[in-house]
Amino acid sequence: MGSLICTGITSLDGYIADEHGDFSWGVPDAAEHTFVNDLERPVGTYLYGRRMYDVMRFWETADGMPDLPEAERDYAAIWQAADKVVYSSTLADTPTRRTRLERSFDADAVRRMKAESVRDLSISGPGLAVHAFRAGLVDEVRMLLHPVVLGGGTSFLPDGVRLDLELLDERRFGNGVVFLRYAVLESR
Repeated sequence: MGSLICTGITSLDGYIADEHGDFSWGVPDAAEHTFVNDLERPVGTYLYGRRMYDVMRFWETADGMPDLPEAERDYAAIWQAADKVVYSSTLADTPTRRTRLERSFDADAVRRMKAESVRDLSISGPGLAVHAFRAGLVDEVRMLLHPVVLGGGTSFLPDGVRLDLELLDERRFGNGVVFLRYAVLESR
C-alpha cells in the first residue's frame, strides 16, 4: 500500500506563492534539489490540480535543455517516469505522457489507488489537496521552509482542517532552508 504525501516548498509563514503568484523565492539550490529528488524517487503517481500541473509539465521536456543542471535533469527523469492524474473540469486534454485527466476528486477512488499501489503517491496543489486532507487520506506532510515571510498569498495547508502530526525527520540546509517531515496521526 502506498502512502499519500503532500509536499510543499513554503515560506516561513506557510505560503507556496505570494499574493501575485510568484514562487521564485523558493527555487531550490543544487543541494536542496538533490535532496528533493531523493524524496520524490519513491513516488509512482502524482495527483495534481490544474494550476500545479500547468507549472509541473515543464519537466516533460526539460531534459532537452542543453544547460540544465544535473539535479534538474535527474528530477525530469523522475517526473517523466511517474504516472500523473490531473483533476480539472476545464482542461480538454493533458499533453504529457503517462497522464490521465479526472474531472473531479473522488476520495474513494484515491483510497483505492493508495490500497493498490506498491509505490507512494504525491498530491500537489492546495485546491486539490484540501479534499484529500478533509477525507483523511494524507499520510505525510513534508515542508521545505524557506527563510522568507511573504505576508500573504497561496497557503500550503488548508484552512478549517486540524491535523495532529508526529515529527519523523528534519534537516537544515546551508541556504537557511529547513526540511520537516510529519506523519499525519489524525485529520479532522
